[in-house]
Amino acid sequence: MFHFIVRSSPHIPLRHLVAASLVGLLFIGLAPSPLNAARGGGKTEVLPVQKAAPAAVIIEGLGNEAELRRQMRAKNGVAELGASTAQVMFSQAPTGTFGFIVPKLLGLALVTQSPDLAVARVAPAENAYEIHKLADGSGMLVGFMGAELMTQVAPSQRPKNVRIALYSNPSEKAPHIVAVPLVKLVADRMPIRLDAKNPNGPVLLDMDLQGSSTRASTQGGQ
Repeated sequence: MFHFIVRSSPHIPLRHLVAASLVGLLFIGLAPSPLNAARGGGKTEVLPVQKAAPAAVIIEGLGNEAELRRQMRAKNGVAELGASTAQVMFSQAPTGTFGFIVPKLLGLALVTQSPDLAVARVAPAENAYEIHKLADGSGMLVGFMGAELMTQVAPSQRPKNVRIALYSNPSEKAPHIVAVPLVKLVADRMPIRLDAKNPNGPVLLDMDLQGSSTRASTQGGQ
């Protein structure tokens, strides 16, 4: 076959034909084989996976408010926002951090199903709710509730939807600290002051904890 090529192309120098043949063999050797591609040698596109909302987190023990909050932060793996951050939108806050939001703004965000909310590094009021941003970017609302609701909120026992009363601060009626996923909360009313004469006193959020996400996630992270 090689002699045929030489005879049919007398005007092409032999050394050029040899060089062309070697270059062709080189490219054939470098090309990925179908077997290699099947084994993962080629680049593939992976569709993003929608993460499931986190389950509620419960601290069963009792204690003073500061100690209960410390335990919940440790369990959720969150730390205080950086000293240079006075306030930040939740979607822009670093993962693994916590902040605070006043009841009125939290109520507005839940009633209007806002996809984002502003959190402060330091609690702006004694009745501010605490917000945790987990390592995966999920948001958790921290509050206090009574023992009778804890069993319904527990992941293994919770019905599909449950009406919950989440207090901003502990009391005899609500001594247990819990954290519930923000994306599963639906509120149809604003927070209620337990003492109408005390604007900084404990408040109550009456809302639904649903079995699936209710709105676009506020996840994001840096």
